[in-house]
Amino acid sequence: MFLFDTIPWSSTLMWVAVVAGLMIANEVARSSKWASLALFIALPVALTIFVWPTTAGAGSSTGTWFHWVKVYSALAGCLGFMAIRFIPRLAKNRYALMFPAFILALNIFEAVIRDFQVYGLNGMVDGVFMVGGPWNIMNGIAGLLNLLTICGWAGIIISRGPKKDMIWPDMLWFWIIAYDLWNFAYVYNAVGDHSFYAGAALLVSCTIPAFFIKRGAWLQHRAQTLAFWMMFTMAFPTFVSSSQFAVKSSHDPVALFWVSAVALAANIAVVIYQIYTIVKRRRNPLTDELFTHLPAYHAVLDANKPLAPVAAAAAGAGAGAGAQPRPTASAK
Repeated sequence: MFLFDTIPWSSTLMWVAVVAGLMIANEVARSSKWASLALFIALPVALTIFVWPTTAGAGSSTGTWFHWVKVYSALAGCLGFMAIRFIPRLAKNRYALMFPAFILALNIFEAVIRDFQVYGLNGMVDGVFMVGGPWNIMNGIAGLLNLLTICGWAGIIISRGPKKDMIWPDMLWFWIIAYDLWNFAYVYNAVGDHSFYAGAALLVSCTIPAFFIKRGAWLQHRAQTLAFWMMFTMAFPTFVSSSQFAVKSSHDPVALFWVSAVALAANIAVVIYQIYTIVKRRRNPLTDELFTHLPAYHAVLDANKPLAPVAAAAAGAGAGAGAQPRPTASAK
């Protein structure tokens, strides 16, 4: 196969099970504040003390600095988003609303650094077979472009209802797809033998909910599924590397090149469209929501009516920062 070696039927079924398991865990975490506290505080504390020092120690494929940083940064994102969702004064604070953009940018930047590090590496490194090359530079640039096109954080709202999802209306499908292509290319480049699950399955598990279950909550879905996956692989590192369900990358330089080329092209397209929008509509990407003119933006906003106090506070904060008022659905 082009991207992977032969994929047996058992691995295909396990891939589906991983996607379903991550989606179910995400829905359990969404269900209540107490479920989230148990899953994102109590569980990782127990794993940190009793499990990970043994399973993710030196010599393990998950024993590198990157995996330790990644698991705790993903958990920090989940806890920060919980605070915004369940502490009303934070949902009204425009400075607190910078946190989602910051933690997202930090996670992208961590991966970009790793992609650049892999350039020039070949063979087994930290328990993972790597084939470094120009594709790492291409995809590192794609990641930086993806980071730079994060926008509209000031428009984050909390949805009505007991789940109080964190909704980011300006984070639309084209940015999410560009992110998915970049992130899959990163995993394929840096830990190719893990990418069948840690790349494809993990990304699908948060993209499906963002498009079909709770629109506008992609970042919340992404942080939670990533945290679950990182906790699982830190505890069971051989699952993706040497278990009966493991699927190896083809390590084909042609595949590596094209995966990164597609990611770079997608993110260049998002940059061009964002610049076009900024110039044509005279919007400030640091303070304004950029895509309020798109039906997709209104579809997300209409599906996630905010609690009235939060909406009023957000509108007041945005106006004070020079942001343009959020249009109503009738402005479509």
